[in-house]
Amino acid sequence: MMIERIDVRVVEMPVRLKRVFSSGSYDTGPAGQLLGKPVFVRIYAGGVVGCGQIRPISPGHFVADTVHSVVAAIRDIYGPLLLGKRLTDMEAIDEVLTLRLAGNPAARAVLDIALHDALGKSLGLPVNALIGGCCQPVIPLEWSVSLADDVEVMIAEARRAVEDYGIKVLCLKAAGQGGWKRDVVNFEAVRKVVGDDIVIGVDPNTGWTVADTISAMREMSVFNLGYMEQPVLRRDVRGLGEIRVQAKGVPVMADESLFTVQDAAELASTRAVDVFCIKLYKVGGISPARKIAAIAEANGIPINCGGLAVASQFEAAASAHFCATIPVRRTFGAAEFVFGVGTMGADPLVADGAMSIVDGAVTVPTGPGLGLTLDEAQLERMTLQTTVVA
Repeated sequence: MMIERIDVRVVEMPVRLKRVFSSGSYDTGPAGQLLGKPVFVRIYAGGVVGCGQIRPISPGHFVADTVHSVVAAIRDIYGPLLLGKRLTDMEAIDEVLTLRLAGNPAARAVLDIALHDALGKSLGLPVNALIGGCCQPVIPLEWSVSLADDVEVMIAEARRAVEDYGIKVLCLKAAGQGGWKRDVVNFEAVRKVVGDDIVIGVDPNTGWTVADTISAMREMSVFNLGYMEQPVLRRDVRGLGEIRVQAKGVPVMADESLFTVQDAAELASTRAVDVFCIKLYKVGGISPARKIAAIAEANGIPINCGGLAVASQFEAAASAHFCATIPVRRTFGAAEFVFGVGTMGADPLVADGAMSIVDGAVTVPTGPGLGLTLDEAQLERMTLQTTVVA
């Protein structure tokens, strides 16, 4: 089945989301503004249409892609290279795209997801059946709690996650203006409200030093710290290793340090971390995610599936299918795509098959491809910009 046409849309968000990280604000932007909005891709091949959606999270965070760079990369370089290629030739496609324009993981991810959706539809199989099968039909979810100057705001968000959705894993953003000692106070306050049965991790998003991290972990451990996610700068692999030595059993997770298979190999060879956080928009899609997962398996490193998938069932479904292929014993914590499965309201782009949260978890779609039916009328209504490669 040959790729005949690629339709690229920048689409409106049904709601606006603003969050705070140590590295800056996370804002989907006002209505009508392209910056901050998701890119929806349809790949046409032999009578099937594969769909994918990714929201580039820059500006304001650690991935360089923006909506403009994603559209330009697909329109000018990746799209023309894909025309005439077979859906099944994913490794050859990955190679030619890398040789022509390396990087651009968000653009690569949305194309990769759409290719998997198309292939699954052509074979009548869910995406997870194409990449290893369904080891976990039900995926538990993690809720990432935004930084706030007022700890009561963080407490309220944590309570909403636990009480309204049955979430059992929270991740508190850290490294705000108050310094690590303020983060300890925030952690203790949230712990007292949600109780001891909830796992609580901390994510400074590279905002701490090695010394800060060791000090903070020592004090947070008194209140049952679940894990520490990427406390120091992306390239400070040695610093991550030093923290891991001092962690006294608290797992250390790599996020910003893990973009490529080469990053995974370095982190594994240096034994710098305990856990790999794999986000499809960050690593370039399902295909490279599987390679990183293989490196993790070979080195006894469990996988955490990240990525907020804000208001996007299509992005969340791609993560769910990938997560489903990782056996429970090789999985760490819970998947992060909670904001894509109903907590921000219904996704208008989905006519049928939308996932919903039950007791803090979702069931992986079982239909062909991603298992979602696109609402074509809503896509037209929400489109801000259209580009066609044919």
